[in-house]
Amino acid sequence: MPRVQLALNVSDLDEAVEFYSKLFATEVNKRRPGYANFAIADPPLKLVLIEGDDGGTLNHLGVEVESADQVVDAERRLSADGVATTGVDDTTCCYALKTETWVNDPDGAPWEWYVKTGDADQMTNSVDGDGQCCAPVAVGSSVASGGAEPGPTTGCC
Repeated sequence: MPRVQLALNVSDLDEAVEFYSKLFATEVNKRRPGYANFAIADPPLKLVLIEGDDGGTLNHLGVEVESADQVVDAERRLSADGVATTGVDDTTCCYALKTETWVNDPDGAPWEWYVKTGDADQMTNSVDGDGQCCAPVAVGSSVASGGAEPGPTTGCC
């Protein structure tokens, strides 16, 4: 079943894991250096925590689906509706292998539509070399409002 993903920047991963474990009455699903995620059944939510200096801020939003075909279908639908996407890519990000596409909402908030295809030993794609994970530079002006393009994104997972 698809579920919404919420990725938050947190300043102290240990404190955040403890808090969200209590808030959603569930144990952490995956824990790696600077990263944790929860697979919450009720409400259906993928909660991702990314440790860094921007604690208390939104990293990105997403929709986790069950197959790469669903990612391709979403990318086609969004493109047909005039929403600029990044296209569908296979990536390594947030300790996972994924098939994904990205869009930005009118205010620049990054949305990832993805399926996890496997686990990875590293946070980012080692080919990138820039330390960035997942979210590419803003995908275009067709999703911006008020004539301003969203700024670069640095989201992950």
